[in-house]
Amino acid sequence: MTTQTEAPAAEYAPEIAPRLPWARLVPDVYKAMIRLDTAAKQGLDPKLYELVKIRASQINHCALCIDMHSKDALAAGESVERIVQLSAWEESRHFYTEKELAALELTEAVTVLTDGFVPDEVYERAAGFFEETELAQLIAAITVINAWNRFGVTCRMTPGHYQPGQHK
Repeated sequence: MTTQTEAPAAEYAPEIAPRLPWARLVPDVYKAMIRLDTAAKQGLDPKLYELVKIRASQINHCALCIDMHSKDALAAGESVERIVQLSAWEESRHFYTEKELAALELTEAVTVLTDGFVPDEVYERAAGFFEETELAQLIAAITVINAWNRFGVTCRMTPGHYQPGQHK
């Protein structure tokens, strides 16, 4: 029983069930995605890698991946402030290095291909901060998270249950 000065407990909306347990139904595809993800992150700074994954997932509205990669970023030592500011990184540039900004800009260009291409100036800016192999790894990481996002969003995977490092 609550008193007049106590507010009643908030009642949260029910959790939405996933549409399809795709990883269980096509385990070879899931395992191939894990291998691809592992290969794509080689040589990339772990914090940068997670920032890129969070930002692409925000753009794609993949709640599961936002949850997962925010937790992994925190576990890798990333700050809450920088994670929170990612959705408005252009207005919060002072939270990130120039190299991180170039990676975030490239992430958006690769993720949102509505113009049908990645602008030369975006690519050239990233190429100015990343050696060729590291740039290729970054492009691979961006591509892989976009694929994961498509599975997560289409199958309506449920966020909130992931523990850092759970899928490593």
